[in-house]
Amino acid sequence: MVINYQPQGVCSRQMRIEVEDGVVRSFQVMGGCHGNLQGIGKLVEGMTVEEVIRRLDGIRCGGKPTSCPDQLAQALKQSL
Repeated sequence: MVINYQPQGVCSRQMRIEVEDGVVRSFQVMGGCHGNLQGIGKLVEGMTVEEVIRRLDGIRCGGKPTSCPDQLAQALKQSL
């Protein structure tokens, strides 16, 4: 399954997440902090959806109520 998600309240504009059998296979982002988001993608690849949500849900960026990692968790929650 491929999830195309438009994040809210962050710098990134579009997220594409490929999930197979409950495991994140790939994660790409348009916009945002490119290096950091590439790193997050490498870290979550091969991780279960539930584990990604558990680790990233609720992370904030500065004074914002959300972050790109949190938005990834929100996108994955919608896929459950």
